[in-house]
Amino acid sequence: MAKEKKSLVIVESPTKAKTISKILGKDFAVIPSMGHLIDLPQRKLGVDVENGFEPAYVVIKGRKKLLAQLKKESKGKDAVYMATDPDREGEAIGWNIKSWAFKNKEVSRVVFHEITASAVKTAFEHAREFNQNMIQAQIGRRVLDRIVGYMLSPLLWKKIAPRLSAGRVQSVALRLIVERERQIRSFIPQEYWEIEAELKKNTIAPESPGTGLFAAKLDKIEDKKVEIKTKEDADGIVNDLAGKSFSVADIKEREKKRFPDPPFITSTLQQDSFNKLKFSATRTMILAQQLYEGIDIGEEGPVGLITYMRTDSTHVAPEAIKEVRGFIGEKFGKDYLPETPNVYKVKKFAQEAHEAIRPTFVPNTPEKMKHYLDEDQYRLYELIYNRFVASQMTPARSLVVTVTINAEKYLFSVSGTTPVFEGFTALYKKNEEEEAEKKKLPPLTKGELLDLVRVLPSQHFTKPPPRFSDSSLIKLLEEEGIGRPSTYAPIIHTLVMRDYVQRIKGYFHPTELGEKVCDLLVTYFPKVMDVKFTAQLEEKLDGIEDGSTDRVKVLQEFYDPFKAGVEFAQNNVQKEVITTDQVCDKCGKPMVIKWGRKGKFLSCSAFPECKNSKSITSGVQCPAPGCAGELIQRRSKRGVFYGCSAYPACTFISKTLPEPKES
Repeated sequence: MAKEKKSLVIVESPTKAKTISKILGKDFAVIPSMGHLIDLPQRKLGVDVENGFEPAYVVIKGRKKLLAQLKKESKGKDAVYMATDPDREGEAIGWNIKSWAFKNKEVSRVVFHEITASAVKTAFEHAREFNQNMIQAQIGRRVLDRIVGYMLSPLLWKKIAPRLSAGRVQSVALRLIVERERQIRSFIPQEYWEIEAELKKNTIAPESPGTGLFAAKLDKIEDKKVEIKTKEDADGIVNDLAGKSFSVADIKEREKKRFPDPPFITSTLQQDSFNKLKFSATRTMILAQQLYEGIDIGEEGPVGLITYMRTDSTHVAPEAIKEVRGFIGEKFGKDYLPETPNVYKVKKFAQEAHEAIRPTFVPNTPEKMKHYLDEDQYRLYELIYNRFVASQMTPARSLVVTVTINAEKYLFSVSGTTPVFEGFTALYKKNEEEEAEKKKLPPLTKGELLDLVRVLPSQHFTKPPPRFSDSSLIKLLEEEGIGRPSTYAPIIHTLVMRDYVQRIKGYFHPTELGEKVCDLLVTYFPKVMDVKFTAQLEEKLDGIEDGSTDRVKVLQEFYDPFKAGVEFAQNNVQKEVITTDQVCDKCGKPMVIKWGRKGKFLSCSAFPECKNSKSITSGVQCPAPGCAGELIQRRSKRGVFYGCSAYPACTFISKTLPEPKES
């Protein structure tokens, strides 16, 4: 008969349970909770706004059996441990399970930031009580988000369409995207010209590499910064330069140091993952979760390869610093190792107990782990690994040479960069650093005469600000103090899934629906949609966790004016009716545009007496052979796609709208 296990450990996921079970051994039963079991009710506010904003938690639909199983598993156990994630969310998940399933049983909280044998065993040796400040902070955020979503969403239903949603942070992010799009639309390009002189050394020394050719840009005319606005002006300068003598006026050299960036936090990981790997924020977090919870690496079994991936702290444990410094010295040599460890500034309100995202064991190099990872897991692990190791390496040094060249009243300038010592860039380069290394100049001396090969005028136009990508949106949200590490990916996912924005070639375009939602919220709730107000509110919510702010006070200060705004909007918002020139083919009444679960459609204005409706086609004929249908924009759980109006007879679908067929 098998020996009864002595202790029960509760985690969130089966993968995490498998990894921890292997570490703890046969005396521990490790059971996954599958995330939240307790939450606010779905179909009502679930918050007592008159009595301290107390949440009325319920067991999530379909989770009662799992909760009962956890309770059953605890019977006869000497100890129960809650090993949910080491953040506010994990603290609250564990506390809620304890409150519902183990009311009369002592439950200990264990916290670790990496799933390795040493970290997990140390955490169990230092089990603690639940942190009530963290729990209150999570309750404050959850309650506030419920109040905003529950009270704003009905306004969208009344004004625009059913099943729409608003959110405290989500809606501000939408506003940023919409306002950027309007800046792009209203932007008027301004013409300007640049002039470069392609120059060549008079003589090339035998030992000098290359052809001696280089290009310098016109910088000043008669000591005034050059501004060339028309082709006529550019042509005049080009003609005037013909036959002029070019000589080196000055040469300045300086050594430039480029310091490594800190190891990743959640936001910077998502940014670099998009920039270098083209992974969305959601994809990045899914892969990071897999690397954190455990990867089977052969005889060792499942091992967590990275530390916890939801963090805003650049702190690194002393033992990890010692390990990586040893690795750098051995692999790269003493010149790549700073005398003392690099220390990075931790931003305000970062959770100091957290660590940066780093590999759990530096000897587990990407090359060694490649066999156990799929391609995307490997690429993300390599990114995390290299960034962490590089963060503890010496600066890169390069020689920057700036040359000014005279041609009478015209002054040209050019800079070149020559690497002196690669430092951390031996392992981790930014895109701009790779570009800088390409700019090299031939050896030049002051007063040296140069041959003019040709003058190159080029026309340019000022460009509007770029649309947001996952990377640039997350960067701005972080800079403005909007949202927190765990919210960035869900915010973007919600905006796309609600069809408020579309991701086209990696960049966000607001939809017509998204703009209508944004405009309504900005009109009636300017404060809630204000970036600075949202950031200040985030700080107050963070203050609950460190004990400097009272949860009820924060909620009350927000709720009173917000409620008044909701009541005003409810009394003044009118349903928008967009009438078209099409008539109903059943009753002859005008057709109007409405929004539904799958997008925009035409509906009879006589609804509900006449329930006739039809899709709005794109005007692009279906490219399927022999099909006379037109493509219609649709939405699914995976986002926007285009399907044939002749469905189900024609099942053609495409992620993008194909080019119209040539007639």
